[in-house]
Amino acid sequence: MALATQAVNQAQDHYYWRLLATAISFGLFGIGGLCLRVLVFPLLACLPGDRARHRQRVRHIISWLFWRFIRFMSVTGVLTYEVRGADKLGRAGQMILANHPSLIDVVFLIGLVRQANCVVKQSLFHNFFTRGPVRSAQYISNDGSMDMLDSAVNALHDSQTLIIFPEGTRTPPGQAPAFHRGAAAIALRGAKIITPVTIKVSPATLTKAEPWYRIPLRRVHFSLHIGDDIDPQAFAALGPAPQASRKLNDYLHQYFIKELATDERSTARP
Repeated sequence: MALATQAVNQAQDHYYWRLLATAISFGLFGIGGLCLRVLVFPLLACLPGDRARHRQRVRHIISWLFWRFIRFMSVTGVLTYEVRGADKLGRAGQMILANHPSLIDVVFLIGLVRQANCVVKQSLFHNFFTRGPVRSAQYISNDGSMDMLDSAVNALHDSQTLIIFPEGTRTPPGQAPAFHRGAAAIALRGAKIITPVTIKVSPATLTKAEPWYRIPLRRVHFSLHIGDDIDPQAFAALGPAPQASRKLNDYLHQYFIKELATDERSTARP
């Protein structure tokens, strides 16, 4: 029977090795975050430069380490990935909007954009392993307040690249993304351009409320497709701010539903 169905699909695609490699990966992630907080960032704070220069150094290190983390998971066989259009990312005043199917979506995007700011969930500012990096990088807490919206707008006005997940949290597999209107409101007030990033994960993994050790039977593949720019001012001209925000949010929602339904077979690499 085809060599016993290719040795039962290579022992379910080396399941136990991938489980071990996944455990090592998350162990390294936690230890790395703690080392940054205790050792690296205090040393960086001693270097000359103002607050903006310190932030720049911190974000560069985090981005570099995040991409090394992704490469480690790829080399050890935990996952494969493809990125289409990475050259479009990292521009001044750019808002990067992405869907959020997996825990490590933000790791991919920050790894791809060296100086990106990011709206991250509030719990990361209190987590023992992550609070040092997110505070030192001056990321924005997604606490739903007006201060959060103002901070995001100010970051865009400051010519930073801003990453936002409009869903606010990971969407369960098989469900269409539901976008909060806050991202559209921020875009209308501060973004020069909006660049959508469609993220697909097959098979689903690291979803909401799923523990890290519940890995799928075959190796996971991440696909990131960077779409064409969207001009927020084209929507700002459609009416008062609440109406324009609603229309932009509806447009983005439909865009992602359509893109996520598209079967991508590209093998492009960054």
